Amino acid sequence: MGIKNFFKRQMRTVIEWKEQDNRLLFHQQETTTDEIKDASKLIVAPGQGCIVVYDGQVKATLTEAGVYEMDSDNHPFITTLLNISQQAESEHKMRFYFFRTAEMVNILWGTASPVKYIEPDYQLPVALGVCGNFSVKIQDAAQMFVTLLGTMSNYYAEDVQELVSSRIVTPLTAFLAVKAYPYREIDTHLGELSTELRDKTSEELSRLGLQLTDFRIASVTFDEDTMERIGRIANMTTEKHAAAEVDLDYTGLQKLGALRDAAKNEGGL
Repeated sequence: MGIKNFFKRQMRTVIEWKEQDNRLLFHQQETTTDEIKDASKLIVAPGQGCIVVYDGQVKATLTEAGVYEMDSDNHPFITTLLNISQQAESEHKMRFYFFRTAEMVNILWGTASPVKYIEPDYQLPVALGVCGNFSVKIQDAAQMFVTLLGTMSNYYAEDVQELVSSRIVTPLTAFLAVKAYPYREIDTHLGELSTELRDKTSEELSRLGLQLTDFRIASVTFDEDTMERIGRIANMTTEKHAAAEVDLDYTGLQKLGALRDAAKNEGGL
């Protein structure tokens, strides 16, 4: 009898997240309550946490790494887990979500669409894109599950990247509408712009159970149409200043240029 129990014990389930992808924030491990009853231990590796979900509700959260014996550990998480498994019907699913507690760094972001505002010096609409990188960590796993995961089995860094890139456009548009940085001065205001976007992004992520630990702007780029229009205006301005130097108005300079071009064409015939 002792040998039989020994081998039964060796075959019992170990619940753990073995192959942790470094781009993965949340990972679902689904199992039945019978498997929970037969489990020997729960292993939470360093840098991991675990929540148990039953009937769509988060029942317990574990953020302390360690090896938890299912039949002897009196940790509140294990107690809750076993109580649910004993009371629930065996065919019901109990879901384990392992999550990353370590910081996830250098996630790239970029505006999903160009942001437009009226440039004050040239008085024309301009469009720009902004990109950079950020770092996050899970602040409240239960809250993140409720507000973000839903029926998703896994949540990756790319999902956070898409989230930030899509939601950053609104605060950026509102900020630029007020500040309306001149085209030639935008680079000198990157610190102010970065602070504003960091604060707004931090508020949004905190509401979703995530903590923004770092946020940076790498570059601001105006679109080709904006660059072309500003280039044309700059050329016209240069010609106007040149005309003033030789005591011609801009119209006179244009006529002079037309005569010069006509003479070139005639000479080439």
